Amino acid sequence: MPLETLPVISEQTLIAMPADQYMSCAQLQFFRQLLEKQREQIADNARHTGNNLRAHEEFSDPADRATQEELHTLELRTRDRERKLQKKINAALRRIDDGEYGFCEETGEPIGLPRLLARPTTTLSLEAQERHEQRERQFRA
Repeated sequence: MPLETLPVISEQTLIAMPADQYMSCAQLQFFRQLLEKQREQIADNARHTGNNLRAHEEFSDPADRATQEELHTLELRTRDRERKLQKKINAALRRIDDGEYGFCEETGEPIGLPRLLARPTTTLSLEAQERHEQRERQFRA
């Protein structure tokens, strides 16, 4: 059954589903909707930032001008992080289409619903992520 025709389940229903339902059509649709909602929010934020930057307010006080420039810089930095997140969201949506979503790219084991709910774009299980971070720390030292 195509994902688009399934009713969307709630987070509580998702968590209550048995383990043998892991990455079923209903679960994949839940995560697709979650990721698409995040992608829409990022697009809305980008439009809002564009509108803010186009609205040229002139401040005669140098302190006010500096504050406004700092706010613009922070907003642009946030949008840059969101652009990087958008790439991860698009990759996660491709993994849903390819049937690879929810499984660790290192081990092939299930990532787990709690981790995917906390970070829907993740590609590693918690254990694989911890090993990855440990290796990073070893090579940095």
